[in-house]
Amino acid sequence: QVQLVESGGGSVQAGGSLRLSCATSEYTSTTYYMGWFRQAPGKEREGVAAVDMFNYIMYADSVKGRFTVSQDSAKNTLYLQMNNLKPEDTAAYYCAAQLTARPWVRARLLRSDEYNSWGQGTQVTVSS
Repeated sequence: QVQLVESGGGSVQAGGSLRLSCATSEYTSTTYYMGWFRQAPGKEREGVAAVDMFNYIMYADSVKGRFTVSQDSAKNTLYLQMNNLKPEDTAAYYCAAQLTARPWVRARLLRSDEYNSWGQGTQVTVSS
């Protein structure tokens, strides 16, 4: 059972930066794609960024130009660098992975139902 553990959340002022990390207990060819999602109170979970095993990357429009997703296969870690944070970025952030061998559609990588493994989340709070 692959475990995903997020870290790096915290409280910052608007305009600040945070770097989230997602450590996985294993990262091999069995990790087909991974993503970052967030969920604010009273709102649905939304996809923020995703990367597949061929290093195809996509972002939600709301974070383009501010967030950067990267992965370090040697360290079995996925990162999300968040710059120029805004109060509307406040949410619990979750790391997710797809571990099942199946075809995927890149346009769907920001959909939460495309993932079968989730971390517990880390809170990000941005004050104005």
